[in-house]
Amino acid sequence: MASNGKLDVEIEVKSNADKFWSIIKESAAIFPKAFPNDYKSIEILQGDGKSVGSVRLITFGEGSPLVKIIKEKIDVVEDSERTLTYSVIDGDILKYFKKFKGDISVTPKGDGSLVKWSIEYEKNSEEVPEPEIIKEFALKTFLKVDDYILNA
Repeated sequence: MASNGKLDVEIEVKSNADKFWSIIKESAAIFPKAFPNDYKSIEILQGDGKSVGSVRLITFGEGSPLVKIIKEKIDVVEDSERTLTYSVIDGDILKYFKKFKGDISVTPKGDGSLVKWSIEYEKNSEEVPEPEIIKEFALKTFLKVDDYILNA
């Protein structure tokens, strides 16, 4: 029997919330150039890659320990709230999870921002470990985005 779960990540970054959000929204263009070891390519298959209904094919680089390819669909975007929700609809991760849905939000905090990322998932089997390795990859990516902005 498979089980459902949820993982939450919360990290404070030094970057302004609007700047951080703009990089998240433009990740299809920026991530492969700025973080080629982690993101080999992000191809926009449908839509503009940053609005509701957009479908993106993400090919991860050598820095991704578990998953090499995913296809995700953007379900919700609220620019005024700096939030985005997406669902994985195809790719390696579905070998392990029947359902994998993520939420990202960026809120101002002092001179910087608070970035929250949460995932809801349903494992294909009890043998599948919790997606801690994916959580660590997300944290690493957010810190790299912060460095990218601060050093731009």
